[in-house]
Amino acid sequence: MNQKFKNRVREQFGRAAMEYVYSDSFTGGKDLDAAAELLQPTPEDNMLDVACGGGHTALYFAPKVRQVVASDLTMQMLKKAQEHIAEEGGVDNVIFREADAEDLPFPAGSFTLLTCRIAPHHFPDVPRALKEFHRVLRRGGRMVIIDTLLPSDPEVAEFYQTMEKMRDPTHIRAYTEDVWREMINDAELILHETRILPKQHDFHDWARRAGMNKTRIQELNRFFMDAPAKIHDFFQIESFAGEVETYTDQKLLIYATRKEKEKKP
Repeated sequence: MNQKFKNRVREQFGRAAMEYVYSDSFTGGKDLDAAAELLQPTPEDNMLDVACGGGHTALYFAPKVRQVVASDLTMQMLKKAQEHIAEEGGVDNVIFREADAEDLPFPAGSFTLLTCRIAPHHFPDVPRALKEFHRVLRRGGRMVIIDTLLPSDPEVAEFYQTMEKMRDPTHIRAYTEDVWREMINDAELILHETRILPKQHDFHDWARRAGMNKTRIQELNRFFMDAPAKIHDFFQIESFAGEVETYTDQKLLIYATRKEKEKKP
């Protein structure tokens, strides 16, 4: 089942690769600045960016580290990310590898830094991916994961899960902060800090990026507009003449490390 699903992910993101590369939603952002503040990258660091998408995180960190390996499940996405980074210019230390986040093709302890941005909600087995992150990180290695935060209110969470699946069938689920904390601990990673960052989305850009046609966008718009006031308030839905213009969700940033090697007394 997982392999079938991952093939669907490849098809979905292969078709939408250009939309992700050139979307303003992924270029820069306070989340990347916060990640750099916590990770404190140095010219000695060897970094892995898991599920790199359009290459924005790799491009942001490349000038700050020795090397970035940008990995993604979808080869077409990797090709577009490579073209994007080449067009931007100024860096020559990013290499690209096709890789499944749940089965990374790298030796243990290969990286001192690891990032994974706005991707785990597509992973069939997040705990397995986290164990892989632990494996490929060197002892003392630092990691930042950024993903959409599942609201703790069950009614709001159900709305979020439904609208994400309406937009993108490769969305599996987002997680609450408590569940993330538990998964990080189970993967034997040391959680140091979490931050919650609001993210405003242009509704039509967000919908088109997933390859939705006009009919499906209209259905999603109606789902938003028909939602109760509680949902409108939580997601700060802004609309005009019955059309959703923007909504705001929350991203969870997780900063964790792999345990340092214990010194012998």
